[in-house]
Amino acid sequence: MKKLNVGLVGAGFMGKAHVVGYSNMPKFFWPAPAVPVMKTICDIVPEIAEDARERFGFEKCCTDWNNIVNDPDIDVVSICTPNNAHAEIAIAALKAGKHVICEKPIASKLEDAKAMADAAEEAAKKGIISMNAYQYRRVPAIDLAKKLIDEGSIGKILNIRCTYLQSWSADPSSPLSWRFQKEIAGAGTLGDIASHVIDIAQYLAGDIEEVTGMMNTYIKERPVQEGGVDLLGTVKLGADAEKRPVDVDDETSFLVRFKNGAVGSIEATRNAWGRNNYITVELHGTLGSISFNYERLNELQVCFANDPDNCRGFKTIYTGPAHFHGEVTWNIPGMNIGYGELKAIEMYEFIKAVATGEQPSTRFSVGYRVERVCEAMRESAESGNWVKVED
Repeated sequence: MKKLNVGLVGAGFMGKAHVVGYSNMPKFFWPAPAVPVMKTICDIVPEIAEDARERFGFEKCCTDWNNIVNDPDIDVVSICTPNNAHAEIAIAALKAGKHVICEKPIASKLEDAKAMADAAEEAAKKGIISMNAYQYRRVPAIDLAKKLIDEGSIGKILNIRCTYLQSWSADPSSPLSWRFQKEIAGAGTLGDIASHVIDIAQYLAGDIEEVTGMMNTYIKERPVQEGGVDLLGTVKLGADAEKRPVDVDDETSFLVRFKNGAVGSIEATRNAWGRNNYITVELHGTLGSISFNYERLNELQVCFANDPDNCRGFKTIYTGPAHFHGEVTWNIPGMNIGYGELKAIEMYEFIKAVATGEQPSTRFSVGYRVERVCEAMRESAESGNWVKVED
């Protein structure tokens, strides 16, 4: 069976997620389109790089991503760095003939996102694959929702409402990681989590055409993080710790209009006490409605207008063997998949694309469009006006 050597850049939280995805993919999807081999892992901190090599089973490690990009033995590159490093690494890797999967958002700046999309388009002419890691659209329940919409079961889409609510940074003593620094992250909640539900909204309802809304920063300064690893709010620093300003958004709230005439709303915050990874989607059509909550990701609620009056209401479908990728995960509905299986599904889609030469659904051009929606949202928050998304 064909093997693909993996070079992974960034050994933190998302680096671990990519390793889990690569490692588990062939265990579920067998025979696999190709088998990933953990070749080289890179992190700018030598001790973290060496620890990750041993922990994740890579053959070797390095502290300079150029070692991966310039290595003729590397077939695919995973980019799991802070956002401002995405473009340089991805473009270099594509030019070197490597297939690339890059974490979202695609970049920290719109011009970098465009440059990545352009480089990917050029590389695609040579059969090189690029993919943005928007894994939540690959939840089987979301794919089922897409199927119901596409086959007309919901009718014409009227409205879609999406939220992504978290609480990990609601505590002011959570440290100032790179996610709270505009120079590195590009944006706060908007790029970090709102981008996920923007992607889901466009996957289900089509392209967003126009937006209006607001962005807020509630915690104006945070204690300076000790060390280079982003621990996503699991560490709290004392009141005497040095503090520095936060220059990104804690919350975004927007109304949106779609090209197909549908309307909707998108809300995201990392300051919602009681909410953990609360991604919700509710979509209303002329023939029915769909509701999804990621914290119950194995369920999809549906309601159809043609149900009898005395029985009409939301019913719950438990995803399993009869649904997308259900034949390769677990045999009984309700046994359930989680984040790890979702990353395995994502890596299957990526490796399958590499093996077949067909670009995946979240190619760089799709990530670039999400970034253009984010840019319109930033402009609207500053002006207070409706802003059209650039085409």
